Amino acid sequence: MLLLISLVSCTVSKKQAANEEVYLFSYFKGNGDGLHLAYSLDGYQWQALKNDSIFLKPTAGKDKLMRDPCIIRGGDGKFHMVWTVSWNEKGIGYSSSEDLLHWSEQKFVPVMAHEPKARNTWAPEITYDNRTKEYMIYWATTITGLYPETQSEKDAGYNHRMYYTTTKDFKSFSPTKLLYEPGFNVIDATIVQDGKRYVMFLKDETREPAQKNLKVAYSKKLTGPYTAAGAPITGKYWAEGPTTLRLGNKWIVYFDKYTEHAMGAVQSEDLKNWEDISDKISFPKGMRHGTIFKVTTAEFKKLRK
Repeated sequence: MLLLISLVSCTVSKKQAANEEVYLFSYFKGNGDGLHLAYSLDGYQWQALKNDSIFLKPTAGKDKLMRDPCIIRGGDGKFHMVWTVSWNEKGIGYSSSEDLLHWSEQKFVPVMAHEPKARNTWAPEITYDNRTKEYMIYWATTITGLYPETQSEKDAGYNHRMYYTTTKDFKSFSPTKLLYEPGFNVIDATIVQDGKRYVMFLKDETREPAQKNLKVAYSKKLTGPYTAAGAPITGKYWAEGPTTLRLGNKWIVYFDKYTEHAMGAVQSEDLKNWEDISDKISFPKGMRHGTIFKVTTAEFKKLRK
């Protein structure tokens, strides 16, 4: 065992020296116990940090959950995180950090408080717009009575669309607006920039006919409008919580095979033809979905301590 640890440490050091960056994956376990972090040097093998213990316990919201933790490095160099605080509240959690170890006071941001028929605020994400120097926070919400033509009786009345707000400082926020109405029940969107366009990976939450898969849409602007969603990029299993990593000319989309209690991944070079590589990746046991971001080797060394 000591020899194995020594070899792993040596490998990490060499690859860190060559790459100068390490991939981190924020995630939760169980029903939303708190922030966990895993790391990878190649995008395929992921190992838990801190013996898979919690980096930050949730305090925001009534239910005090921390599901779907999304972390990005902002234009100010800080790490900004949002997450789902509850199954049925009208806001999200927010906190920031300079080192991923010490976090600001957790805030409840009531992004859907203006909407009396809003049922929930799920899976928030942040994307930074270099052009406007703003952050766009976006999430899925069901507003009772909207889009009845796409509602299924088996979904317990849930029929989500994507909404968003923008901010420069996470203190003041623009009025909430509709981001994406694809004509079906949609959740778990994540958006990344690809040259002059934006790529949205999303979950088709349609239950009948059975879908529960991931799709892709595009836009010239971060705030849309986005194209119609394409064909499914995942298989017959149910998938949710996508996050993506660009490795050279390959796109890897990681997701939660939640009915199978496992993580999965698909890979593509053109965002059109996808290969399932779930058998080529490994994750910490019990890991649930979150987001991928990068840190410097110096930041990573502090986390490992």
